[in-house]
Amino acid sequence: QVQLVESGGGSVQAGGSLRLSCAASGLSFIAYDMGWYRQAPGKGREFVAAISWSGSITSYAESVKGRFTISRDVAKKAVYLQMNSLKPEDTAIYYCNARSRTGYDYWGQGTQVTVSS
Repeated sequence: QVQLVESGGGSVQAGGSLRLSCAASGLSFIAYDMGWYRQAPGKGREFVAAISWSGSITSYAESVKGRFTISRDVAKKAVYLQMNSLKPEDTAIYYCNARSRTGYDYWGQGTQVTVSS
């Protein structure tokens, strides 16, 4: 059974930092591209960042470029999102995503990030 468990969310003031973690189990980790998405109140889920199965390719939403960094640890079967210079508009539930080579998606339960001004 595939499980993605996020942690590291919380409340922080604008300009602060948080590091999200996602622990994966029940899947062949190196076979999946990993990503982070977020959903703010009243809005749809949006892409934040992704990293390829090899870790060699990363991509980011324009709104987080230069502030967020995605990384993965194959040995720990984990993916991370380092978030710096946080803004109130970054407030959302952040979801971990695992995407197979055939495009099948697994999702975590989400972790809340709240940034106050």
